[in-house]
Amino acid sequence: MRGFFCFILIGLFSSLYGLDLPTRYIPDDSSLRMALRDTWFTEAPERVLGRPYFYYRLPNADRIQVRAESGRDEFMVILARELNGAYPGWAQGSWILTRRRDTGEVSRIRVFLRSDPQAYVQFRPLDKDRSVMDVVLYDAYVVRSLSLPYSIERLMVVPLEEVFSIAGNKFPRHYFDPNPAEYRDMQAMINKIQEVLPLLSYRDDGAIDENGRYVFIETLEPQSGEFGLNCSGFTKWVIDGILRPYTGTTLPIPPLKTAFGERGSSFTKLYEEIYDLFFGLDWGRHLASIAGMVLRTPDSGNIEEIEVRTAPFASLIERTRNGTTIRSYPDYQLNVGFQSEGIHALLYTLAIDEPGNLYIATISREMANAQHLRQYFHLAVLLPYFTEAGEFQITVFESAAETSFANFKTRYPKQFINLLRVPVEARFEPFQANLP
Repeated sequence: MRGFFCFILIGLFSSLYGLDLPTRYIPDDSSLRMALRDTWFTEAPERVLGRPYFYYRLPNADRIQVRAESGRDEFMVILARELNGAYPGWAQGSWILTRRRDTGEVSRIRVFLRSDPQAYVQFRPLDKDRSVMDVVLYDAYVVRSLSLPYSIERLMVVPLEEVFSIAGNKFPRHYFDPNPAEYRDMQAMINKIQEVLPLLSYRDDGAIDENGRYVFIETLEPQSGEFGLNCSGFTKWVIDGILRPYTGTTLPIPPLKTAFGERGSSFTKLYEEIYDLFFGLDWGRHLASIAGMVLRTPDSGNIEEIEVRTAPFASLIERTRNGTTIRSYPDYQLNVGFQSEGIHALLYTLAIDEPGNLYIATISREMANAQHLRQYFHLAVLLPYFTEAGEFQITVFESAAETSFANFKTRYPKQFINLLRVPVEARFEPFQANLP
């Protein structure tokens, strides 16, 4: 009866949390690993690589494909869980032992707690009695080199939940257990924006004012001919759609152009009017602040509340033609933000830690023709969420269009990005401008 009740619980969680189970309910495969220890895990590399793959069925009926794959200097023994009829090696519960081809020594053990190739837990040998644990999310180490009182040989066969229990609260389990139900409002908003996008177009310096007219941001003069929005005007259009159910109107433009917070210096003031250095930063901060105050509390509009200023990781995996290296990831820089290389991982952790927020991204770069000057030159709206199937996605809207996050990262590989949080509500009413 108890086993039957457990299967009911697993089925319930599966329906609630998409295709993946909560990590505590991943069926244990330690008995299989124990059976493989003296052959696949410890035999000479040539013998292991010569073995044919085979299938194993767990007591709960889940299938595992056991196979070996070879690289140039290393080879892997893969216990691949089934996912939609395939065995990719990164489906939830998959377990990979990596060994050196020359000596057979164990390099690492990698475990996928979600069906996501970019989110995993990793164990590496430290000495004969200890190992270390890493938690890697989208090339960011949210945990790095956490010492465990287990040899790597012991970790080959021990149940994972036993290891996580030893790690205690230093293991951030919540990053592998998103609840897709928390992102339904965001997905509804994304769908609504996608419906209306074909009615919008781009125009340099274009925005919609508080009277519902297409105007130019700099002069506030009405547009004529073709009507449209630039990146700033489009970001305002998105925030207007969030706020209109509560305010009944769209925001005026002039206040958004004023300085917000302390930024710049006596040196930069000489150049602000010439280069409009902080326009994007001020514009984005005002929009996020107003949204925070309207949708939450007056204090929610403070710069400390709207601006993302911490990241739960301090190092990244950097991929080059010559392989991978680990490099430090700098902290938030005041009035600059974070390096773009870590934004993917940062948005993943934010989606878990703060479900239901979108982020205004204000992108800056150093100006080539003016030494030591930084200009905020672009704004985009980033919406990180998990689908009903539990897949992590980032939808990007910018300049009256939808673009992919891969495209976004490619265009800004070395820039700094300042993230401003905006709550997403169930109601979203995009404004249709008054045209002559």
